Amino acid sequence: MSFSPVYLDHAATTPMSGAALAAMTHELAQTGNPSSLHGAGRRAHRVMEESRERIAAAAGAHASEVIFTSGGTESDNLALKGLYWNRNAADPRRTRILVPVIEHHAVLDTAEWLETHEGARITWLPVDTDGVIDLQVLATEIARDPESIALITAMWANNEVGSVQPVAEVVALADARGIPVHADAVQAFTALPLSFAESGLATMAISGHKVGGPVGIGALLVRRDVVLTPVQHGGGHERALRSGTLNAAAAAGFAAAAEEAVKDLALKNERLATLRDALIAGVRAQVPEAVSNGTADPNHIGTRLPGNAHFTFPGCEGDSLLFVLDMLGVHSSTGSACTAGVPRPSHVLLAMGRDEQTARGAQRFTLGHTSSTADVEKLVAALPEAYQRARKAGMAGDISSIQTAGTGFTR
Repeated sequence: MSFSPVYLDHAATTPMSGAALAAMTHELAQTGNPSSLHGAGRRAHRVMEESRERIAAAAGAHASEVIFTSGGTESDNLALKGLYWNRNAADPRRTRILVPVIEHHAVLDTAEWLETHEGARITWLPVDTDGVIDLQVLATEIARDPESIALITAMWANNEVGSVQPVAEVVALADARGIPVHADAVQAFTALPLSFAESGLATMAISGHKVGGPVGIGALLVRRDVVLTPVQHGGGHERALRSGTLNAAAAAGFAAAAEEAVKDLALKNERLATLRDALIAGVRAQVPEAVSNGTADPNHIGTRLPGNAHFTFPGCEGDSLLFVLDMLGVHSSTGSACTAGVPRPSHVLLAMGRDEQTARGAQRFTLGHTSSTADVEKLVAALPEAYQRARKAGMAGDISSIQTAGTGFTR
């Protein structure tokens, strides 16, 4: 059985929108450094500032709060390091960083670097079986010694299992003690209705290629009263927080994508959530033993990312299932890291209480602006054969075994 390719990995990157491609292509044909004072430079500077304003409007922020970066990872690094260094310099007692265990590695690894090199102390915050932050533990940790806390992180929505986090409640608990909160909103921006101004967050990370813009550009939203210590130095660009020549073409593409993505957001979310529900129902019908992970969202009230469906498939490696689906023309993701070909269980699933063998059978299907009912139907049709062959390959994690586990497919 073979199919035309179906792309179900929009959480990793989503195709560029037509508006973004047109905006970026037009700007690539122009000349001028946005920091130059001549006419070409002033024109490029206008493009940057107009893009900044459009992204700010899409995120519910003031234009001056948009600091352009290379993407979500750099934004998370600037937020955590910048907040930690500034807060610790003001009061050396502030060494603790409160971090939910389900954060993206851009946050986890940055926090661990600060612990190893800068004297930070990480307090890990647990989650429930759906991958949602335990607010009671957070409240207890804040009350235990608020003067020692440099910052708190809380991703807006989990990139693997799609669970939306109680950001407003986290901010309320922190704000009562004057503690800044950073949110990685890379998955949530344009997928959920959000407003940086209303959130009370100190900083928030977003990324262009997750919303239909180009790869290589993102932004850190920094509240106007928040002071960060810069990570990199040079010409003093972006409020002296992120030096480097600005990329007008990428900014134009990012702005066009963000503006288009938030237009009629409620209708778009309902479409995606309906497709997601059909996908979940189809997977359960074809593979009854598959287990859905993350918060449920039966009434489409926003407790889960509208385009996210996440399963664990017993008796097979997630990597094996991914490669078989890929050979059958369906692109998905395990949502877990793989180093040097060695499968590793998802830290998110382990934090949710899944055992290691269960976690190794993970598969994430994510929908986006190009997804259709036909895409879901093709996945559902391909899944029984893919699962049977992945189970036959077993839990060894040996990709080569897939080549003989079925009928004639090789890579």
